[in-house]
Amino acid sequence: MAALVAVAARGCGGLWRRARQRGAGQPGPGPGPFPRGQRAVACNARGGAVPAGKSGLAPWVPVVGLEIHAQISSNSKLFSGSQVQFAAPPNSLVSFFDASLPGTLPAGYQITQQRVPIAVNGSLSYSLCIDNKMSQMVTKTVRIKQIQLEQDSGKSLHDDTRSQTLVDLNRAGVGLMEVVMEPDMCCGEEAAAAVRELQLILQTLGSSQAVMAEGQLRVDANVSVHHPGEPYGVRTEVKNINSIRFLAKAIDYEIQRQIEELENGGTILNETRAFDSKLGCTVPMRDKEGKQDYRFMPEPNLPPLILYDAKSLPANMNHQQVINIDWIHERLPDLPSVKRKKLVEQYGILPEHSFTLLNEEGLAEFFERVVKQTQMKPKKVIGWILKDLLSYLKQHSLTVKESPVSSFVLADLLNLLEKKEISSTAAKQVLAELWKGEGKTPLEIVKEQKLELLQDQKELEQICQAVIDGHKNEVMAIKAGNPKVLNKLIGLVQKKTQGRSSPVLVKQLLEKKLSG
Repeated sequence: MAALVAVAARGCGGLWRRARQRGAGQPGPGPGPFPRGQRAVACNARGGAVPAGKSGLAPWVPVVGLEIHAQISSNSKLFSGSQVQFAAPPNSLVSFFDASLPGTLPAGYQITQQRVPIAVNGSLSYSLCIDNKMSQMVTKTVRIKQIQLEQDSGKSLHDDTRSQTLVDLNRAGVGLMEVVMEPDMCCGEEAAAAVRELQLILQTLGSSQAVMAEGQLRVDANVSVHHPGEPYGVRTEVKNINSIRFLAKAIDYEIQRQIEELENGGTILNETRAFDSKLGCTVPMRDKEGKQDYRFMPEPNLPPLILYDAKSLPANMNHQQVINIDWIHERLPDLPSVKRKKLVEQYGILPEHSFTLLNEEGLAEFFERVVKQTQMKPKKVIGWILKDLLSYLKQHSLTVKESPVSSFVLADLLNLLEKKEISSTAAKQVLAELWKGEGKTPLEIVKEQKLELLQDQKELEQICQAVIDGHKNEVMAIKAGNPKVLNKLIGLVQKKTQGRSSPVLVKQLLEKKLSG
């Protein structure tokens, strides 16, 4: 937690308690999917205005702000010794304090830093593609209003069949950091990119595992639309989104829903909504109009949490008993943006490749280990990592740690290719065998399947001549000025040699024979 604070902002925090006002409303059933217009939400890296619709009014400007709740990496809850564990049986990790049982402290409320947050006035830079092209990226910045420490609440489980709601208090009291972002974004794509960057930062610092599928990172999105030059419109809040993909879909749907509602003469309610991932739409949960959702009061049992920097740290203070954010800042690991820059500068790879390496947990480290163990240049290694290794992992839903091909084995294979002992075609064949995880080395597979590069040039010349003689139409096309057809002849030679010929040498031999 403190590590993230040192990056974002400086400040001190006082703990407050927040109690939901009784009778604020219960989640209820919502309508089916809202009828979709033909117009998509035209918001990307170039700007945020949505074109005018059927009414012919001025373009719409979507406004998006986020509140992100990240579960702090901790073995126990904030104010009790209860264990923190995902997928534990319901109500199995609950102390008397967590359950607010009689005879304990009256903890029937949520403790949070609301008025004096632990950090304020920060910012987060993130990158996104222009028109979904990884080669065209732009960097944007969203302001962070504040970061505050608070308790998580229990979880309600709705059983529609039995018309009842069950409560699981395993999460109650778990430590959260709430990151409140200003409404500086304009669409789902921007919000998704910002959250992904924050997720990488949290994971890099160790502040949170931030696994969205396990509820360790949840997002509330505040969405409104207005015409240029007019005040912001009435906003809705889409709660508890637990997937980056769903976040983008929920925001874009809500923007379009509000535009269509307004253009059809309707009004937008200041309400809380949920995203139904199966239907692909947002549905109402509760109305905020005229109701005060929360009341705040000081928590008398907890002293203020005070952070120091090198200048404000008292001389007579025991340094081991205080939080010095300068001391923490000096020991922070490289953040994702710094890591990407170093990858590009050190290995000469493209910037978009550095994003892919960091977006997959453990892939950057895998790449660097291969580079250290092989003679192949990094620019060629990256192709094998991203096109071959990563494609296989995604195809089989495996993480980098679960890869049956280790960095050492892949480096061994690439060394055979670099030393021209096998062709690139043969290397792919070997890699396919390595995926089986039978424990064979690349060299053993090469020898077993006789994939060594064909060394007899006379034999290769004869094969090239046979291919030329058997494909007169292709030869005529090449001589008529269509050099691309040559690739077909190279492939035919490769096929006849079962991938044991060097494509570069084959091309040279074919060009020599065709020019004669």
